[in-house]
Amino acid sequence: MDIFLVFLSGNVSLAANKAKMIQNERLKFIRRIEVATKSRVITMIHRQERLSLFGVPFYRYIDIEDSEQVLRAIRMTPPDMPITLILHTPGGLVLAASQIALALKSHPAKKTVIIPHYAMSGGTLIALAADEIQMDPYAVLGPIDPQLSDPQMGTIPAVSIIKAVKQKGLEKVDDETLIKADIAEKAIKQLEEFVIELVEERLGREKAEEIAKTLVQGTWTHDYPLTPKKLQELGIPVKVGIPIEVYHLMDLYPQASPIRPGVEFIPSPYYAPQMPQRKAEK
Repeated sequence: MDIFLVFLSGNVSLAANKAKMIQNERLKFIRRIEVATKSRVITMIHRQERLSLFGVPFYRYIDIEDSEQVLRAIRMTPPDMPITLILHTPGGLVLAASQIALALKSHPAKKTVIIPHYAMSGGTLIALAADEIQMDPYAVLGPIDPQLSDPQMGTIPAVSIIKAVKQKGLEKVDDETLIKADIAEKAIKQLEEFVIELVEERLGREKAEEIAKTLVQGTWTHDYPLTPKKLQELGIPVKVGIPIEVYHLMDLYPQASPIRPGVEFIPSPYYAPQMPQRKAEK
């Protein structure tokens, strides 16, 4: 038993040291991207993987902790400094994603969101708040139609609940389904209004309403990949191509330890919008 405990303690210590080394490497790349873009860089990277020790599924989504950290990073950024947010996420809580989107939109300087691989659902909502969306040629965003939880079916698209009630008829639907349909209608309306609020200033009211309806009202399945070309066809401005440093940064995920932040930034206030190359690399 003593030998086993020593072995286990050694492995845990080794994993922690390795995780710290990789985190330091990530922060170096974040600094390089800041120098290249002359902006504060925030990352929100949610890998989906299995724990190396027990093979237990370990998934990350946008949650309240993420919104707290991103809002903190934005508050620490001077009003005249641009922000670059690197997003890699399957989505998550609408509340948390909405908080991040509002805070990002309200920042006075330019906001850029970079998508190296995918930003689905809530990630798409956040991307819409940016002044510029940069995507890898094969990266994707996704629809943002609201999903309601169900104890038996997991999650159900809100639009599908409403459609089922209309097809079946009110007299043939039980009270529980009617309640779900009422909640679904409210969720769709709320999310449409929020999308319009995010993009109206840049794209105009008519285009904002069109985009909101397309993304929210179940045009596609929730996991449908919206490529840069498709987004441009919808009228959402997208720049194809991202800085090479972002790919190098992504190589540092995942790391050995399952305990890692979904959001990262260099935790110090910035007082100047530019950082000299030589000084930043010290």
